[in-house]
Amino acid sequence: MTMTSKVVPHIFDGKDELASGLADDVAKRLQGKIDANGAASIAVSGGSTPKAFFQQLSQKEIDWEKVTVIMVDERYVHPGDDRSNEKLIRENLLQGDAAKATLISFWQEGQDITQAEATLDGVLKAAPYIDITVLGMGMDGHTASFFPGGNNLEAATMMSCERAIIQMEAEGAGEPRLTLTLPVIVNSSYLVLHIEGDGKRSVLDEALNAELADAPPIRTVIEALNGSINLYWAP
Repeated sequence: MTMTSKVVPHIFDGKDELASGLADDVAKRLQGKIDANGAASIAVSGGSTPKAFFQQLSQKEIDWEKVTVIMVDERYVHPGDDRSNEKLIRENLLQGDAAKATLISFWQEGQDITQAEATLDGVLKAAPYIDITVLGMGMDGHTASFFPGGNNLEAATMMSCERAIIQMEAEGAGEPRLTLTLPVIVNSSYLVLHIEGDGKRSVLDEALNAELADAPPIRTVIEALNGSINLYWAP
């Protein structure tokens, strides 16, 4: 498959339509997995883009008590911190009936980031693969916490990586982070890239057409796929 053929576009006129369309798709797939397997899991990203999607998804009729929510990545800060992805998820997704879902918190009370990394690695390796993963992307082409120049970027983005989760520090990352590794992400049953705006679309297009050695981390993820990633985008 060529790089562009690995990206299946779902294009919407506006951000509200995008959030609604993605929520419809994800809800249908989560409930389908529950009906087939008795449970379902979803990994979601932080930032400002997914907030409306979370709010729409929280209102869907799903057997939420059978859903496990995982973060794609997280700053290692207390869940009450305004920069915490967990706080964003709890305040926008885990509301109403959706509050019945189980959230795997990356914050481990009383543990430093290295201890938490080891704890979570065991938890995630004991769990089945993730059914749905919704990625975001920054203007530097990073996704998850795969930041250009990240101290563990090479290890995190190797398909041979034996860890499910790894620490990441980078100049553009702010606080030290924990992130799912490439094998965990690409082994999801259904993978979404959720971005908004012409700027990010241009970053993605440039990444798909760049020489691999010069491409940002989002290209590494797409390159590793045996199947496709579903691009959900609106101007």
